[in-house]
Amino acid sequence: MEKIRKKYIVDENNNKVAVQLDIATYEKIEEVLENYALVKLMKEENSGNLEIHEAREFYKKLPKEK
Repeated sequence: MEKIRKKYIVDENNNKVAVQLDIATYEKIEEVLENYALVKLMKEENSGNLEIHEAREFYKKLPKEK
């Protein structure tokens, strides 16, 4: 597993309040989460297996977050 390179943003009391990631790391995390959610949704909505082309079509129809 790759090490996640991050920078902490702190407040005036030196309490961590946010994390900053480089865009490549963020995009990898986003892809992993989307794939996980897709698999979970597919298992909930359809107990059968989908062929790869069916899965791609199903994914295209999912609402995209802006």
